[in-house]
Amino acid sequence: MSQPNISAAELCPCASKVQYQHCCQPLHLTQAIATSPEQLMRSRYCAFVVGKFDYLIATHHPDFRQGLTVEQLATDCPQWLGLHITKVSPFDTTGDVTFKAWYIANKHIDAIYEMSSFVQLNGHWLYTTGKQMQARLPNRNEPCVCHSGKKFKHCCATLTS
Repeated sequence: MSQPNISAAELCPCASKVQYQHCCQPLHLTQAIATSPEQLMRSRYCAFVVGKFDYLIATHHPDFRQGLTVEQLATDCPQWLGLHITKVSPFDTTGDVTFKAWYIANKHIDAIYEMSSFVQLNGHWLYTTGKQMQARLPNRNEPCVCHSGKKFKHCCATLTS
């Protein structure tokens, strides 16, 4: 599935409610570095959404990549729907961020529900590992996962019909 074109003036896909040009874009363009595990997590989700796969490799600790390549990341990309950060641990030079990254693939909505671990190395935050968990789909009357402000039944749930 092709990645959307995100203009610099659009709201950032990371759900920060800030324009992409003032949020994750400077990180993706290496004009800035993440100052916390949460900021790196948000920028990595956004990189999946906008297809910045080089950034994902660059922010993945080399000791934990296990041969991961840009080509692998670019294969079978789902349609990303929204990011929900559920917990951020206190940090010094390590930190954890628990999140749900909602997507649709083959008319099926699911989420990557993960507690991601990060480490600071030479002043840069890097992703190391993640503990996967099982996500529960929202109930029909709960807010939609895409942050539209609509109920799930009137928004993304219709994508699976």
